[in-house]
Amino acid sequence: MTKARLEVRQAETGDIRRIAALAKRVYEDFAPYTQGEIRGQLNNYPEGCFVAVLDDKLVGYCATMRIGGDKALRPHTWDEITGNGYGSRHDAKGDWLYGYEMVVDPKVRGTRIGRRLYEERRFLAEQLELKGIVFGGRMPNFKRSYRRVKDPQEYLDQVIAGKIHDPVLRFQLANGFEPLGILPKYLPEDVKSRGNAVHMVWRNPWVDQEASPQARVPRGVENVRVATCQLQARAVKDFDEFMGQVRYFVDVASDYEADFILFPELFTLMLLSAEEEELSPLESIERLSEYTPRIRDALSEMALKYNINIIGGSHPTRMEDGDIHNVAMVCLRDGSIHEQEKIHPTPNEAYWWNIRGGDAVDVIQTDCGPIGVLICYDSEFPELARRLADEGARIIFVPFCTDSRQGYMRVRYCSAARAIENQVYMVMSGNVGNLPNVANMDIQYAQSCILTPCDFPFARDGIAAEATENVETLTISDVNLADLAWARAEGTVRNLADRRFDLYRIEWEHREGATAAEPSGPPPMHQHGPGGG
Repeated sequence: MTKARLEVRQAETGDIRRIAALAKRVYEDFAPYTQGEIRGQLNNYPEGCFVAVLDDKLVGYCATMRIGGDKALRPHTWDEITGNGYGSRHDAKGDWLYGYEMVVDPKVRGTRIGRRLYEERRFLAEQLELKGIVFGGRMPNFKRSYRRVKDPQEYLDQVIAGKIHDPVLRFQLANGFEPLGILPKYLPEDVKSRGNAVHMVWRNPWVDQEASPQARVPRGVENVRVATCQLQARAVKDFDEFMGQVRYFVDVASDYEADFILFPELFTLMLLSAEEEELSPLESIERLSEYTPRIRDALSEMALKYNINIIGGSHPTRMEDGDIHNVAMVCLRDGSIHEQEKIHPTPNEAYWWNIRGGDAVDVIQTDCGPIGVLICYDSEFPELARRLADEGARIIFVPFCTDSRQGYMRVRYCSAARAIENQVYMVMSGNVGNLPNVANMDIQYAQSCILTPCDFPFARDGIAAEATENVETLTISDVNLADLAWARAEGTVRNLADRRFDLYRIEWEHREGATAAEPSGPPPMHQHGPGGG
């Protein structure tokens, strides 16, 4: 018995690189998909994304989401309906499937890969008893024929009549789809179609098309236990004593069967108390960056040993280009290690420590679903959290370091706003106590907490749990990810679904060799802390 050559299956996060490469080969005239966009498509509705693998090579991909007929059947653009390509407009109670991507390697034409992917969509719609499938179909021969016809509608009519050949439209018509009309300006980048698309629909013959939608999102249970460590800054004699403090809280969180533990921003600064002499701010950061390999190895070993995902606050780290960045090490219990750089250093960090900002923020896949990390000041820039939500994040961790109540409240209020705007959980962790003889780290203020959206399934005040202010402690709470799915589909307000993509959207620049912007404005007026928040 020989191995099957062709497999059509649900797409997985491990396929993302190959999907991006396939789309880049096929869409030579389009800006390529970013891996973040594909990650969002898979995370936002994994059941609707399929790949075809032929002889171990990925040769086909399609992306689909559920959506209501009020959106699917009226005029729209591709950006508007898909949430700018992330599939973030997915509606868990939508009564239609919307197909917004179908790509097949031209080298395997004749093997009916496209037809097989269409069949997977159709089977999904029938299995869920949805009303049908909708999409905007390309018309790639319109550009060469548009002088022969007065408008896209006449072009479509002549294709249907067999007077003009369009391989894409003929394929869709042959697969049982019927045109509803033309979608002008559907995808301006589609030069061959002159930006137009044909509004295609397939109606499920097994359901009553006139029946009112009855789908409800089940208020199920998908519990994740989260621990946030409010860590006391204290003098330590060496690296082992410092890691012993960290290990203690990891052990306790593991005993409580927590899935995640979050440590504060710059929690490694207490290592500087072991120095024989007080170092200047620049010398301090240089010295700390030397600990990076040991910290990474220690946290990764703990994550495996204690079976818990560790978000290692943040630590100054020297990058390949020689700059120092403020980096969160995310060590998962499967042994993998991820990093998220702080995008926006505070003026204090930039001036006294010469810390530079990173240039990418993306979700991290975990055994509890996709998560994001926004280090302190980053939580005050709503574009970053929105990008993480588009990529599918349901929990965003915010390690912070603030020296005053004002700084803390900036981070707290902004994190609460991000929870509401994106219908996600926000987990905050800060340092408390004092570090004498450590430059730029004199005093700390924190009240670590776990914040929720504000709607009926959640805590009355949007706080799942919070620590007593300025006391070393571990705060633990269960959060139900299924409540987020309910809120996004049936909540009192639906911030993600109700965005006006016809008016505004966020574009993320991807530049090779990007460098962080220089600090703006005058130098900070004092040197009392990192100026977090």
